[in-house]
This record gives sequence, structure tokens and C-alpha cells, in this order.
Amino acid sequence: MPGKRIGYIRCSSESQNTARQDEQLAGCVLDKIFTDKLSGKTLNRPALTQLLEYVREDDLVIVTSMDRLARNVVDLRNIVRQITDIGASIEFKKEHLTFTGEDDSMSQLMLTMMGAVAEFEVALLKERQREGIAIAKTNGVYKGRSKCLKPSEVVDLQAQVASGIPKATVAHTFGISRKSIYNYLNGG
Repeated sequence: MPGKRIGYIRCSSESQNTARQDEQLAGCVLDKIFTDKLSGKTLNRPALTQLLEYVREDDLVIVTSMDRLARNVVDLRNIVRQITDIGASIEFKKEHLTFTGEDDSMSQLMLTMMGAVAEFEVALLKERQREGIAIAKTNGVYKGRSKCLKPSEVVDLQAQVASGIPKATVAHTFGISRKSIYNYLNGG
């Protein structure tokens, strides 16, 4: 019996949409799709965890590109190995690469090299972003991110925390991170 065809989609935040990846996987007949809206820096992604628990021997995992699965070579290789060690395969559409677990040394080299290129691209992007922010700050143009909450909402947020409501619940209510809660509580 042939295995299942499983898609994996990831974008970095809730505010981003998955339309580009959805479109790229539209031509694939998939039995199931797992979607994360979290940074690729962490391996603690619910849909990735569910995918790794779901995948079985003879299944094929399809990902639009390597950088959607992992942000660094070590994590990429580990995830690919987890999938292939159980007898499943993984295909990366953008790179036109498939890994089966029976891959030769050339395949492993390609995985490592392509993963390194993806990791390098992310590092370059962040470096350019930092340089641009530094220039904007020296020119007095950069003001940082705008505040998410109105002053009245900040007062409500502070009242909810003071009343003992868990910060994670308050963060969810306002659609912000727990770190933002602490920033608002500390006058930031």
C-alpha cells in the first residue's frame, strides 16, 4: 500500500499568510497538510511536532523549500534524518531535491550545501536589516516599531494582570506576546 503524501507549510508569524506556499503545493495531491505560523529558529513548532509523530514508512513529506523546514543546517539535517530514518521520504519543491534515507554521499552533500546557502541568506538579510536600521537611526528616521495597543487598552491590560489573570491569557486576549505584556507593564 502506498504511503500518504503530507505537506508542511511554515511562515514566521500569525500576521503573514501562507498563500505563496499554498499555491506551490496546490499541484500536489496531498492527504494532509501541517501548517505552522512560527519562526523557523525554534524546533518547538506544534505542526512540525504533529507531522513528525504522524509520518510513517513509505510516506512522502513535501515542503516548498528548505528554509521553510529549518533555519540552520544542523536542524535541517536532523529533521530530514528523523523523517527518512522511519522509511519515509522528503521532497523540497524549490530545490528539486528528494531524500529517501538511502541517499548517497552526494545527496548528503547537496542537503548540507543547500541548507548552508539558505542559512547564509537569512544571515545576510538580518545583517542588511541591522545596517539599514543603524543608518536610519543616525539620520533620525527610525522610530522603532509602533505601539500595538492604545493607551486605554494598556490600562485595561494592566488591570487584568493586577487582578491575577495569567499573563499568557492576557497576551492572547490582546493578540500580543508575553514579552510585550512585560514591556507594557514596565512602561515600554
